[in-house]
Order: sequence, then C-alpha cells, then structure tokens
Amino acid sequence: MEVFLGVQQFIDNLLAYPLLVMLVGTGLFLTFRLGFIQFRQFGHGIKVATGKYDDPEDAGDVSHFQALTTALSATVGIGNIAGVALAIHWGGPGAIFWMWITALLGMCTKYTEVTLAQRYRVVNKDGSKLVGTVSGGPMYYIEYGLGKSFKPLAMLVAGAMILTAFMTGNAIQANTVSDLMNTEFAIPTWVTGGLTSAVVALVILGGISRIGRVTGILAPVMGLLYVFGGVVILAINYNGVFPALASIFTEAFNPTAGVAGTGIGILLQTILWGIRRGLFSNEAGQGSAPIAHSAAKTQEPVSEGAVALLEPFIDTIVICTITALVVLTTGVWKDTVNTELLMGDGDLSYTEEVDGRYQSVTGDIPAELRIDQGIPVTEENAGVMYSWHEVPVEQFFIDRDQTMPFTGVIDTKDGVAISALNQTQYKQLYGPAVENGAPMTALAFEQGLGDIGKYLVILCVFLFAISTAISWSYYGDRCSMYLFGKSSILPYKIVFVILHFVGAVAGLNTIWGIGDTAIAILTIPNVLALVMLSGIAKKLTDDYFSAFKPGMTREEYLSVARDRVEKHKSGAEL
Repeated sequence: MEVFLGVQQFIDNLLAYPLLVMLVGTGLFLTFRLGFIQFRQFGHGIKVATGKYDDPEDAGDVSHFQALTTALSATVGIGNIAGVALAIHWGGPGAIFWMWITALLGMCTKYTEVTLAQRYRVVNKDGSKLVGTVSGGPMYYIEYGLGKSFKPLAMLVAGAMILTAFMTGNAIQANTVSDLMNTEFAIPTWVTGGLTSAVVALVILGGISRIGRVTGILAPVMGLLYVFGGVVILAINYNGVFPALASIFTEAFNPTAGVAGTGIGILLQTILWGIRRGLFSNEAGQGSAPIAHSAAKTQEPVSEGAVALLEPFIDTIVICTITALVVLTTGVWKDTVNTELLMGDGDLSYTEEVDGRYQSVTGDIPAELRIDQGIPVTEENAGVMYSWHEVPVEQFFIDRDQTMPFTGVIDTKDGVAISALNQTQYKQLYGPAVENGAPMTALAFEQGLGDIGKYLVILCVFLFAISTAISWSYYGDRCSMYLFGKSSILPYKIVFVILHFVGAVAGLNTIWGIGDTAIAILTIPNVLALVMLSGIAKKLTDDYFSAFKPGMTREEYLSVARDRVEKHKSGAEL
C-alpha cells in the first residue's frame, strides 16, 4: 500500500502545476477565440435556462433548467463551504480575487465543453427510465470530434471519470456528512451512512429524469438557503463588507495577511491557491458538467452551452464570494479557538518558518518537542513547531478550560505528550488554534447568527453532499455505458451505493488522493480536446447567433429552430 500511495503522490505532484497552467491557458485561449462569449451572451443564457425557449418536442431527458441544476448540484457543494476557507487560510484574502478570475475564464471553458458535448451526443431511440435516451460528455466529443484514433484517450477519460465519481463525487461526500453528524450529534457513522445511502439509491435508481426532478428542487433550495444566511450576516456586519472587499483587491497583488501560506509578499502562493480552489470549485474543464447538459431537451448545442456558462458565475462569483465575505467580516480566518489537539493524528502537522512564512518540515522531525509552562521551547526544538491546520500552536494545556499549562515533551514518533512532573502520557492536549475548511465557515456563520448559523451550515453540508453524490452518480453511469454498454448501468449504480456507505464509515485519506489524481487524468486530455475542437465550437457559435437574434419572442425562436432541424434532416448545412 505504501508503494501504491507513493506512486499516486508522485503522479499527483507531477500533474498539479501543469494542470493549473493548462486550465487557465485554455480559458484564456477560448475567451479570445470565441470573442468573450461569456460576457456577450450572459443574458441569453439566462433566458434559455429559465425556459423561455423550451420545446418539449426536442430530444432529451430533462429541461434546460433541470440540466443546469443537476450540474450545479455537483459543483455547488463542499468546495463552496470548505474550499473558500482553504483559499483564505493559505493564500490570504487576495486568493479570492484569483478565484474570480478563474470563474470568468471558466465560464467560457464550460460553454465550449457543453456545446461540444451537445454537438456529439448520442441519442438512444430505445431508451428507458434507467438508461435514458441520450448520452454525451468528453468521451463522445473526443472520439467523434477528434476521430476514432482518439478512442483510447476517450476510454481513459471515461475510466477516470468513473473513478472520480466513486471517490470524490461519492465516498468523500458521504464521509463528510457522517463525520460531521458524529462530531456534532454523536450519531454513529454507520447510521448516517445507511440513511444517506438509502436516499441516494432511491433517487439514482430512477434514472436521469428523477435525478433532474430532485436536483431541480434541491439545488435552488440549498443554494438560496445558504446565500440567505450569508447575506443576513453581511447585513449585520455591514461596516466590514467594504473593508473586506478592499482587502481582496489589495492583497491580490501584494499579499501580507495570510495565516498559513502567505508571508511577506508571497504573491505566487496567493495566486496558486486562488486558482486551484476556483477551478476545482466550479469544475470548468473537468468534463463532468457536459454529461449532465447532454441530457437537455434541445436541438441546438449552443443554446445549452449558453446555459452552462452561468454555472461558474453562480458557483464562484456568487456563492463563494458570499462565503469569503462572511469569513472575512467575522474575522474568524485569523482567530484562534479553544481546540482539542491530538498528538498523533487529526489536523496535526509540523512546520518551520522560512522567509517569513510557515512550511511543512521536509527533513527529519525531532523525536521530542519540549514545552515549558505551556510555551514551546523553540531553540531546543530545532525551530520545528507543532502546528494545527499548518499554523503553529503557541500554548498547550492539559485541561479543556485551558487553566493548567502543560510542561514536558511531545513524542513525535509515538504521538503522545509526556508530562515532566509525573510522566503521565496524554493522547491530546488543548490550546488556541486556527480553524480551516468547513469548520472555519461554520465558525463564521455561528459567530454571525449564533447556533442557528452553525446548524444552517450543518444542514447545507448535508444537502450539498447528498446532491453532489446524486449528480456524480449520473456522470459515472454515462461513462460506464460508454465503456461497457447498457447492461453495466445497474451494476454500476449498485456499486456506487455500496461505496457511498463504505465512504461514510471509512477513513478516506487514500481515497482523497486517488480522487485528485483521477481528476487530473481526466482533465488534461479534456482541455487539450477543447483547444483542438475550438474551431468547431466557434463555427457552431457564429452560426447559432447569426440565426437567433436578440429580442426574439418564444414563437419566433421556436419557428427558426424547427426550420433549422428540418434543414439538418435534409442534409443541408446549418
């Protein structure tokens, strides 16, 4: 297992930075090639998404709105709650600016991949409730758009998507919920896992139509609920909103206020954390959302692309910004809270100060770290510091109330603290530490709204995780069908539900790593395909907007659309 994890970590480190460069570069390239389509046709996307031009006679399984909410259910989730906190923790407030930049570029990337997915989707005339009537996604536009010689690459993408669906889109979501419910309410993980597995099974066994109906309700409700809570907190802390926004812009180019990652002018750290969290929050370029949008009822690929460009805006520009402002205005990103500090696991790390910032120790960690009256003796510890969420802990206590300072050593090998007074061994101590991830956001909402805020975040984590698993199950089943045929869909869904339960009760460090690597493996060939097929995307775009003029009524739009379908059937060029 250690050899496997070592190989996985090597691949992940090898692909991490090229992946970020390729995603941003592709977004820039497509933005210029398609004439800033994400800005020019933003309003058209809203009109199509809200059903103004829906035609129930079109081929497909769900409406434009249901396709949008299915895709949003997969993207709006834990990343919006935890990912923003991670970006601020590591990159400072300025990281949010770079999240915005990636969202604006990601709008064009998502427009392109969804337009191509609609263009090359396959319609199954003998579809059923389980199988559906259409299939689409990156594997189809890679094979049919680039040619049969690229089918091995398409199969690699489909396989990586299935692995990502099992891991990141399913098991990790289940684990997040079960861990939170166990921490807050002492509910056994197997109980939570059994409940969420049953809910997921009930929805996904009904096929994409049921998934679309459920996410069509769940995604708007959970998004509005979360945003409403955030807006209330910002209204209460209105004096801090403009200073928070100002810090986002000033720290974007001259970062000075980071907690863990930034130090004195560490601009690259701020940019990288903003880009990383932005890209993986809205999933632009991963090739996942095109699978959901391929099921939309439409004959016009570009119309669904226009709907899809709304996703990064809703996910990152709106919801992530609400989270960021709540965290910044409440100040919890810099605050320390009374924390139980585990000596051997949890969010423990060992850091040292290098050039004004903290970084993980790369060499040998001292066997013992000495603590005197609660204060680390840095000189005797070779500069190595016990850290929680990568930030050094400045004081250690024996009791939860932090009234009895600890004196002794932390045994870094055995994961215990040994008292110098009586040689008592402690598996945990207590002290002031910063929060990170979802707990930081929960703390911000709790500070803004009291217990209501904390429970609001808990409810949203529950809903976000469930909806993400539901949507990702569909992504995986389309890939399973592509690789193994219709007969594989039911077995795939059964395995998906089983792994959901396993994820709820298991430790998932390994699964996190496998999922991240799978995402990189499916994303890199996908963005390369987008660049290679960008000429087709431009041709489709120019053709569509030359036929459909701004201000068209529903009747005029549908009339033109049906004429274009008839011309297409007759073999004429559209």
